[in-house]
Amino acid sequence: VVLGGIDLLVNNAGVSSFDALERQSAETIARIAATNLVAPMLLARAALPHLAAGARIVNVGSMFGSIGFPHCAAYSATKFGLRGFSEALRREVAARGIGVTYVAPRAARTEANSAALYRFAARTGMAMDAPADVAEGIIDAIERGQAERFFGGPEPFFARLNALLPRLVDRALGKQARI
Repeated sequence: VVLGGIDLLVNNAGVSSFDALERQSAETIARIAATNLVAPMLLARAALPHLAAGARIVNVGSMFGSIGFPHCAAYSATKFGLRGFSEALRREVAARGIGVTYVAPRAARTEANSAALYRFAARTGMAMDAPADVAEGIIDAIERGQAERFFGGPEPFFARLNALLPRLVDRALGKQARI
């Protein structure tokens, strides 16, 4: 049975480990990289021959893909990579009429987060969104054909600030890292 082409690929799998890099095993780091970066690249590669004009690839990243966050070094690195991959792929397939959207939610309240992350969020006032709210934002970004969507109130501002003045953000996050 031939079902036709693919209209939408959403790369939404992700894993993290909220801990100092030196305490993370090589296996944990490899699993984070394989899930968060390598798998979306390979899935996009496999889907591309089946995508026609009007199709879209959506890569779900993180605000930590724009702001390197302490105790999330491997996770942040993979989400930075996913953001760069999305940008490059968007430019590569634009002439074919295929869209690529990178979405960057802030932390979401899911079972995937560790108890340590929840304690950190409570102590620092880190905002966390309901998964349904994140899903609605992703759907809206798809419907609008956006190239990028950053979630939250102040977080997109801090992502831009980090791109321009990273040492200023270093000081702010340094205080949180000590917590």
